[in-house]
Parts: sequence; C-alpha cells; structure tokens
Amino acid sequence: MSADQVFHSRSEGIPSEGVKDQYADGKAARVWKKFIGDSNQRTQNYKDFLIGLLKKHGCKKILDTACGTGIDSMMLVDEGFNVVSIDASDKMLKHALKARWDKRKDLKYDEWVIEEANWETLPRDIENLMPGTQFDAVICLGNSFAHLLDEFGDQRMQRMCLQNFAKCLKPGGLLLIDHRNYDAMIDSGATPGHSIYYNCKYPVDIKTSVLVVRGKPELIALDYCIDATSDGEIPERSEFRLCYYPHKLKKFTEMLDDAFGGKANHHIYADFKPLDQVKNPGFYIHVMEKTKN
Repeated sequence: MSADQVFHSRSEGIPSEGVKDQYADGKAARVWKKFIGDSNQRTQNYKDFLIGLLKKHGCKKILDTACGTGIDSMMLVDEGFNVVSIDASDKMLKHALKARWDKRKDLKYDEWVIEEANWETLPRDIENLMPGTQFDAVICLGNSFAHLLDEFGDQRMQRMCLQNFAKCLKPGGLLLIDHRNYDAMIDSGATPGHSIYYNCKYPVDIKTSVLVVRGKPELIALDYCIDATSDGEIPERSEFRLCYYPHKLKKFTEMLDDAFGGKANHHIYADFKPLDQVKNPGFYIHVMEKTKN
C-alpha cells in the first residue's frame, strides 16, 4: 500500500456535495471486494484475535451488524459459528446473498441468515426476524460504526444505536466494536497506510479530508483510489469516497460505558494488541462484556 496522499481541510466549507458518501449508493459495493479481497485475505492477526476471543468466551450465535459484502460473516460461518448478518445497504447485501448462493452446496451456509436492518431500530428488527433471540456476541468492526454521522449535533443517535447493540446481547455476551485512531488522524490529517484487517493485493491511495465546523472536527472523508489495472480479469482504476464521524478515544469509551449502564467489563485493544504495546495504532478495538445479572 502506498503512502497516503493527504488533503487536510481546516476550513468550514467543504461543499456538502463534495463529501457525499458512496457506501449505500452502490459505487463502493462494486469495488469493495477488490479492496478487501475475500476471507482468505484477512490478516492472520485479525482472524486469530476475533475467532480466539469468541471461542474463549464460548460464543456460538453471532450478530454481524455491518456485514457489507459478507466477507467477515463467511469467515465466521467457516469456523462453525451460527451467524446472522445485517446491513443497511441493499447494494452491499446483494453481494452477500450471491456469496451464500455460491456456497449453497456447503451445509454450513444453510443457516446463514442475511437481512437488511437498521441500527436505529435493531432490537425491533431482530424481534420481527427471530422472536426472542439474543446473541452471544455482536460485532461491528472495520470502522463501520463511524458511518453513523452526528445528525443532531449531540450524538444522541449514536448513543441510542450503541444501546441497541447492548440490548441484543445475552447476559455475559460480548460487543466487539472499533474505530480508527481519529485522534491521530485529526492531528496529522493523514490515514495510516497499513490495514490491520485485510491484505489488499492492489496499490491503494487514500486522500484524507477533515471537515472542521466552529473549531470542532465533524466529519472525515476518505477518498480511496484502487489501482487494479494489472488485474487479468477486470483491469480498472477505481475511486470511491466514504465519510465518517471522527470518534475520539476518550469520548467513545464514555459512550460505550453509558450504553451498558456502566455495568460491563470494558477492554480496549490497539491493533489487536494490549493498549500499552502500540504507540500510535491505526485502530482501537473495544470489547464490552455484558454483566450476567
């Protein structure tokens, strides 16, 4: 992966049309598999961390709340977990559904549930889909939660969605959720040039734009350019933009604790390692263990 090309805006005027997110409209979905590959291209550190933690805690029924094209869910299905996968983007889910169809001869995939659902109404959506169901683990990884922007300026929707994740867990269940190191990104205006989640086989450039409103960072836009011109099957150079809310570590930690009423065991990892072992991580991973009483 090449070094980031950085555009760091400290102004108050990135036009709204200039920061249009292309996750839900299908543009990102069309090139997402090139960007992240398949489950075999997930980094070993990520696989070992996720699978090891779930098995250590005896988790069997997993809710993947941001399944995208289904790559992580397939990794979990292959490992023998019972997986329910949701996403708000029907464009992304089309790829997950096709992946399940392609695996239709594999009996493990018969029980893989894929549905469109919304974090804002998640407990109700799950109840309608699977009455009385709670999960051993809920995962929201790959910087997915940061797609939920602060519409009202008080983070109320973000807080409600975190509470909804907690409601979907059994007593003793785990929430695994992450975010990029936005503290460092805001300070430097750059996105780390490595990924802890996947081994992309194509050169990737990321332009980083920080939108500051009244002195406060409100949005980060990442413009991805994937050079797959050397691909023998579909040679192309693809670009898409994703927009994120820049969660700072301290504030996000407080929001998570509040979502569980201050009664969950809260562990924070840096790039899948203990927090004190990584000086400037690309990602922070939070593991919340819901109390059993």
